[in-house]
Amino acid sequence: MAEENPNYIANYKKYKVKGLEILGVTLDKLREKDKWMEGIRKDGLLWPQVGNLTIGNLDVSKLYNITAIPQNYLLDPGGRIIASDLRGEELGKKLAEIFDK
Repeated sequence: MAEENPNYIANYKKYKVKGLEILGVTLDKLREKDKWMEGIRKDGLLWPQVGNLTIGNLDVSKLYNITAIPQNYLLDPGGRIIASDLRGEELGKKLAEIFDK
């Protein structure tokens, strides 16, 4: 299990009903597809996952300059980045600030 996935899952379950959406993006190549799909299943990831397994230049990765995994961005409804690379308690605190008003 990816180290931060339990934190993402807990926050997703808590805030999905308030509007939180997560999009998982992989930079894996086609030869790594089975490993990627197994990780999604094994970790119990509940949100959409995308990837361009043949080229590696997925538009969303270009749009937000995703060059390495793990990396995360918190976007507002307009698609603007309001925070990035939040982990553990920092992510939970920021989401509470947004959704528990």
